[in-house]
Amino acid sequence: MIKVGITGQDGFVGKHLYYTLGLFPDEFLRVEFKRDFFENDKELDHFVSQCDVIVHLAAMNRHESQDVIYETNVNLVQKLVNALERTNSKPHVLLSSSSQEERDNLYGKSKKEGRELIANWAEKNHGIFTGLIIPNVFGPFGKPFYNSVVATFCHQVSHNETPKIDVDGDLKLIYVGELVQEIIAQIRTKNHQSKLEIQHTSEKKVSEILAILQQYKSEYQDKGSIPTLPSVFELNLFNTFRCYMDIATHYPVKLMQHTDDRGSFVEIIRLEVGGQVSFSTTKPGITRGNHYHTRKIERFAVIKGKALIQLRKIGTDEVLNFELNGDEPAYVDMPIWYTHNIKNIGDDILYTNFWINEFFNPNDADTYFEEV
Repeated sequence: MIKVGITGQDGFVGKHLYYTLGLFPDEFLRVEFKRDFFENDKELDHFVSQCDVIVHLAAMNRHESQDVIYETNVNLVQKLVNALERTNSKPHVLLSSSSQEERDNLYGKSKKEGRELIANWAEKNHGIFTGLIIPNVFGPFGKPFYNSVVATFCHQVSHNETPKIDVDGDLKLIYVGELVQEIIAQIRTKNHQSKLEIQHTSEKKVSEILAILQQYKSEYQDKGSIPTLPSVFELNLFNTFRCYMDIATHYPVKLMQHTDDRGSFVEIIRLEVGGQVSFSTTKPGITRGNHYHTRKIERFAVIKGKALIQLRKIGTDEVLNFELNGDEPAYVDMPIWYTHNIKNIGDDILYTNFWINEFFNPNDADTYFEEV
């Protein structure tokens, strides 16, 4: 069992790494970290002494003063080094630096100097150190106007705001899930390398990203259609966009019902992609689901009976409740990293139509059980 601690555990990348490590309970034990540990030597020393691996992600990305960013980031690394030396601990330390290291700004300088501080500690104490040079990271739950332009654009487009392009440059990007897998691979291999460049997995102009997001807004958010997703990048960007929508007010989405003397007809979904369609019957009082996905797109459409669909973002306590009735057919889509279920709250059999964007593969189900 590898004991892993993450400074910046509650940050954008930190949360994704923390919850992904939780998918491997037989391999990793997560050592809890809190932000105020850096202000308490005793707490920081206790944290450090427990860890086989420390992933240092804590940093300041934006502030009105570049000097504050520089001082904060270098001081955080120095405090970590001091704790390592006080406790004579020798965990494998991984540090996230940035492709901005070589740029003429204090943020890049702070990341480079921080990486060099850990490298010097490792050389002096015969420790294992992996210094990660990371490109632009995007993904669900990033903070708009702070973590990335993708987070900002996703928030603005999904909330009917008008994005502005200051510089239409080329962005070298990596999806947060891809980055987390790279970090876990480095933990497993115990790679000692003071400067390891993590390769970007896609490259787009800022205007291209905005145009794709506006397409998602028009086709998916406004019309309910699943757009063409011709690449892994676009699948990841689409799943990112969906997580910035105001889920609590967007769902359930009513479906158009065409009725005549023969009965009724309801179109459930329009697809530019493939996938798998299925349906279920659920007895009164029975609940299905209580699981979440990290990459799949899924739609629940109630066509007969009464249902309660519940969603909860992993790591939070807020539960979103949606009541659906087959008399007024409607659907709810499941965002990634939201555990979800569906319960028959009526007196009759519940009929539900399910669509998911990939065939079920028992060897790679992307289905993780957790009660809502």
